[in-house]
Amino acid sequence: MKRVRQCLLSASILCFSTTGNAAFETVHGVKAQAINVPAIVMFLIFVVGTLGITWWASSKTRSMDDFYTAGGGITGFQNGLALAGDYMSAAALLGVTSMIFFNGYDGMIYVVSFFIAWPLLLFLFAERIRNLGRVTISDIASYRLDQNRIRSLTAIGSLTVVCFYLVVQMVGAGQLIELLFGLPYNYAVICVGLLMAVYVTFGGMVATTWVQIIKATFMLFGGTLLAVLALSKFSFSFDALFESAVATHASGASILLPSKHVSDPIAMLSLSFALVFGTAGLPHILMRFFTVRDAREARKSVFVATGLIGFFFLVIVILGLAAIVIVGRNPAFYEAGHLGGKLIGGNNMPVMYLAKALGGDLFLGFLSAVAFATILAVVAGLTMAGTSAISHDLYGTVLKKNRASQADERRVSKIAAVCIGVIAVVLGILFKGQNIAFLVALAFTIAASVNFPILALSMYWKGLTTRGALLGGLAGLASSVALVVLSPAVWVKVLGNAHAIFPYDYPAAISMSIAFCFSWLGSVTDGSPRAIRERASFEEQFVRAQTGLGASGATSH
Repeated sequence: MKRVRQCLLSASILCFSTTGNAAFETVHGVKAQAINVPAIVMFLIFVVGTLGITWWASSKTRSMDDFYTAGGGITGFQNGLALAGDYMSAAALLGVTSMIFFNGYDGMIYVVSFFIAWPLLLFLFAERIRNLGRVTISDIASYRLDQNRIRSLTAIGSLTVVCFYLVVQMVGAGQLIELLFGLPYNYAVICVGLLMAVYVTFGGMVATTWVQIIKATFMLFGGTLLAVLALSKFSFSFDALFESAVATHASGASILLPSKHVSDPIAMLSLSFALVFGTAGLPHILMRFFTVRDAREARKSVFVATGLIGFFFLVIVILGLAAIVIVGRNPAFYEAGHLGGKLIGGNNMPVMYLAKALGGDLFLGFLSAVAFATILAVVAGLTMAGTSAISHDLYGTVLKKNRASQADERRVSKIAAVCIGVIAVVLGILFKGQNIAFLVALAFTIAASVNFPILALSMYWKGLTTRGALLGGLAGLASSVALVVLSPAVWVKVLGNAHAIFPYDYPAAISMSIAFCFSWLGSVTDGSPRAIRERASFEEQFVRAQTGLGASGATSH
């Protein structure tokens, strides 16, 4: 406990000292804007509060089960709030409102696709995952297949998803702190990386869960209040809101039609595949089902999360459209006061300026603190998922064959959390300037192409074998990463080439199909004795998946 107190105190001092010097910094050589005192105060209150939660959670984390899954002691309603907190990320608050602000209809496609994933999770995955797993999604995928090879594959897939998704959060955090405090982007990203490492290293899943619950509550409250204030400007008429947005936007009525992000049916289909099926493969979302005591609470978790997330995305649409009118008409939010030019602070900030326009600096400070809380909570969840994949799957099971002591596994988890924090900082700096809602689609593509096919087939298809899962998973991982690199998103915008080799930004429909095809082909051609035993053990797995008999801490319902 003494070491925990020292580390938390050091983190507090760093946050205070970096923000305290912000008034004297410049951003890209330009004098920073006037410091928003309410924003700084609320930001510091949240940082100190979450560090206090971590301090408290460290005393509750006595075993590796506590560290990984909070000992299964989270209720269904609490976990539903935490799930919503995990999912209502910077991509939603900053990125999707930005996409609606600039492109209209395209951003709404993100909203619908994000939401449709949750009924899929509720009816097909939640109960089975809780009954079959204990710590990570590798527990499910390897239930009747080869432990070492399948765990290694799913752990690598999960870590790849975590790294891409971390980019989204780090870019959002860097831009937000840069705008509020004038703190240089790189230093802001480093500060976020340090905080997330502290949360996970010392607080584990208990701290991560409560940070997400608090953040979700404030996010829903702040977003709803802002939406009500925005609608009041249009006499609470959705017709008036849409008409004003069409009249204000430079593209006119075309903002209600698909544009460059979904330029043809294949592009739209592939984007939808990534967002819908990618959600069902996100490791930090799926591992939350292990924090409740049984399948009934897991179902309740998804039910609560679905309602909260659906409501929040309706709010997001209102905010994006209102920003077109209110922010789009105010030259004070544009560089050199030029309407239609670049927004001060970057293209992901329309919702922040909407808050300032409707509620002044006080509301801007509150929403900025909420946005930062959003980023920190999701980053902590992602780091928790990556840490679990390394310490539980790769170290504890594959390397040590389930013979590692809790002390050794805890030590590896701390090292892993720090390493993931360093990687997140580096990637956040390298990907500066990308639209964070767009970057999240890259993470979802890999999740849809690697984790989802293996999970779905392992739970629902008796014929899946280790060889089929390996072929499908590797094919999905290789094709999704390769196509993402060759797409305009990376090949042109990041690497600077003139033309992309692969024409679509979102290759999920292709890479996901490749994964399923190779899984089927590898399984039906496998007649080995191991494959015969794996097929025979499906009945036992099916009974446990349906009833929960034999599941850790579970009861039958």
